[in-house]
Amino acid sequence: MKTSELGYLELLRDVIDNGSFKQNRTGIATYSVFGRQIRFDLTEGFPLLTTKKVYLRSIIHELLWFLKGDTNIRYLIERKVHIWDEWPFAVYLREHNLEKKFPRYSKAWKEELKNFIEKIKDDEDFAKQWGELGPVYGKQWIRWEGPNGEKINQIENVISAIKAVIRNPEDSVSRRIIVSGWNVANIQNLVKGKSAAPPLCHTMFQFYVLNGMLSCQLYQRSADLFLGVPFNIASYSLLTLMIAHVTGLRAKEFIHVFGDAHIYKNHLDQVKEQLSRTPRKLPTINLNPNVKDIFSFSYEDFEIQDYDPHPPIKAPIAV
Repeated sequence: MKTSELGYLELLRDVIDNGSFKQNRTGIATYSVFGRQIRFDLTEGFPLLTTKKVYLRSIIHELLWFLKGDTNIRYLIERKVHIWDEWPFAVYLREHNLEKKFPRYSKAWKEELKNFIEKIKDDEDFAKQWGELGPVYGKQWIRWEGPNGEKINQIENVISAIKAVIRNPEDSVSRRIIVSGWNVANIQNLVKGKSAAPPLCHTMFQFYVLNGMLSCQLYQRSADLFLGVPFNIASYSLLTLMIAHVTGLRAKEFIHVFGDAHIYKNHLDQVKEQLSRTPRKLPTINLNPNVKDIFSFSYEDFEIQDYDPHPPIKAPIAV
């Protein structure tokens, strides 16, 4: 079946066929290419991959977490979303000199991670100390800090700019509808290890309005193609749909641009399994028509229909 999912699968094949072998900070080597683009026509369906099951529930909760400006994993853990757990847990082990006692992915490590998650959920003070990721996406999108300490809500500014372009297509803001995650001062702290998370992978995204339709283009400096990118595709496509919804536009296209696009060496078998599968028809997603404000969405305001994926394929995350 011809769907925009094929572009993603072609990129996986490209990396396997043409990728260079590279070492990196995680200690797990990758096969890497630099400078690629894939496109998703949002009018043909919602790009939730069908060649393996992708869990939309986690994606929705994470996106709502970003839009709250939150950077602590407690919100996610309370909703049984665990996609960010390993980063603060790694810091916790390092700060307590427990890395040798709990080798990564050992039985003891998994049990200690479980204990860590329970403490985050049950103990607010523990969560404040060890569940904080630092200045990641929620802060940069919603509470970008200027040199004078001013807090800037970039998403709110995007909505205002889009509405200005709808009123006047020649408005000068039409080419400046941009959200930047790459706050250089904050990145320096991330690089120096003063945060639980690595420097932000999604550096910026831009919206484009034309003929009553909204498109979004993301630049991702570093992309884990097997585990991370399927979530990223769905998340930014959903954000585009949400912003189109509250501004009275139709979502047209999501364009995903990559810097270092890579497959981890220990994901190769999983990627080959995924490539052996035939894509199916993309699902559709409905948004609650009564929601008019981007910050008023809740999990119950989204309904996925006709999602019929192949089974999930598990793989370890590189932290």
